[in-house]
Amino acid sequence: MTDASTAGPPPKSAPADRAESGPFDESEANPVRPYIDLGGIKIMPRDGLNLRLEVEEQTKRIVAVGLDYADSTIQVQPFAAPRTAGLWNETREQIRQQVKQQGGRVEERDGPLGPELLAEVPVVGNADGQAGKRLARFVGVDGPRWFLRGVIGGAATGDVDAAAKVEDLFRSIVVVRGGSPMPPRDLIPLKMPSTPGTA
Repeated sequence: MTDASTAGPPPKSAPADRAESGPFDESEANPVRPYIDLGGIKIMPRDGLNLRLEVEEQTKRIVAVGLDYADSTIQVQPFAAPRTAGLWNETREQIRQQVKQQGGRVEERDGPLGPELLAEVPVVGNADGQAGKRLARFVGVDGPRWFLRGVIGGAATGDVDAAAKVEDLFRSIVVVRGGSPMPPRDLIPLKMPSTPGTA
């Protein structure tokens, strides 16, 4: 393909008011807010929010943060990104291919955070041994030198109120890119929170 749209770096995909309404870069965050520090991201505590760290078995490395909120789940991952180009457009295409390979269905739509994917993913054997389907929303925002990806499940895939709460939660996240050079698409390191009382 040699059409003009493939020339040059892919554009960034983010809400027009990202700098004011999030997800935030560390330089844009309110310094007096009591964030839970997870290294690559900071989460603002709120009532009813349950936080889980997803750890890779072999390396014991934290690879994602799971947030349970408003009868929904959102799995969040921050990645390093180029200063000028965005990753979400390319990443969406990869997710689309993966879902189709798994025999799922996927549709792209314009959501409150920009383009997102709504996927119906086959689930192998639930509690009663039946194969089922699971709905998931894939959202992503390109920030300055970072890309934040979220996978939303539960009520927020269909319920408007739950969706608004989870989108607000996603937009309150602060990404801490750090100054060290990192290849694009590398996961920005995550760590256990050191705040007392956040077990």
